[in-house]
Amino acid sequence: MRHHRVACLAFDGMPVFELATVAEAFAIPRPELDVEWWYRFELCAETPGPHRIVGGFDIVVHHGLDRLRYADTVIVPAVADVRRRASPAVLDALRGAHGRGARVVSVCTGAFVLAAAGLLDGREATTHWRYARPLQERYPHVKVDASVLYVDSGTVVTGAGTAAGIDVCLHLIRNDHGADVAARVARRMVVAAHREGGQAQFAEHPVGRAPSDDPISGAMRYALDNLHRRLPVDELAGVAHLSVRQFERRFADAVGSPPGRWLIRQRVRAGAELLETADCSVEEVAGRVGLTTAGFRHHFRGVMGVSPSTYRRQFR
Repeated sequence: MRHHRVACLAFDGMPVFELATVAEAFAIPRPELDVEWWYRFELCAETPGPHRIVGGFDIVVHHGLDRLRYADTVIVPAVADVRRRASPAVLDALRGAHGRGARVVSVCTGAFVLAAAGLLDGREATTHWRYARPLQERYPHVKVDASVLYVDSGTVVTGAGTAAGIDVCLHLIRNDHGADVAARVARRMVVAAHREGGQAQFAEHPVGRAPSDDPISGAMRYALDNLHRRLPVDELAGVAHLSVRQFERRFADAVGSPPGRWLIRQRVRAGAELLETADCSVEEVAGRVGLTTAGFRHHFRGVMGVSPSTYRRQFR
């Protein structure tokens, strides 16, 4: 079996979660997938040897920057301090890898390293929402979007903070092997098979708040309790005691997407649970989540990346 080489950069003081996410996606052999090729993962650093990471313990890196010359994908996880510029050797190695056609990826604040190398100039990119403004101010030629989970601009992919690294990795696997394989890997990782790159990084108003405290949360809870019904926006606005215009604006501010798009995702996710647990047909599932059969199939594939029938076969 041939391999796709993934080189992941390590830095002193780097967070463990982002590194572990990349390793979980690309370092574990998965012969059960029965694909023509898989990934060969190598951890690299400017100086091989022990490197202290968050939590007070060390990792030992065996490979140097020379591995970037042969990598098909180079990943830069979160860096410890965005105020410190990466060394010229690291930046040159990244430019060289990208120049010969490697896919270059950042997770969280790793975008600062790609920007310093000039690889984000003129491109749309994202990073953790907390660091979006510093990234934009320091690198004005980068088009920073703080509202999304990841941005794929072809040979350069940037991801948002922390758990969005999972979405980035699954997105790369989906591009390389298709939605079916990515969904199976997601199942092994016990995470959602597909979160859209344009989905908001965070919601300021979680559903768990009491309706008396937050009218948007109350309307969201009402919608989740009535997914089997048609739910026009004016009905949800009435539950929130807001005009339609006020409701749409406040909903988008809170959740990061319009109410209609959010509602479709909730219908699809409820349908996915039914596909896993219930014996009813796809047509019956569609009706129970308030969609026509054709609409359910269309939106399910758009959100989950696979058809309802394929999802049921995989996760039943």
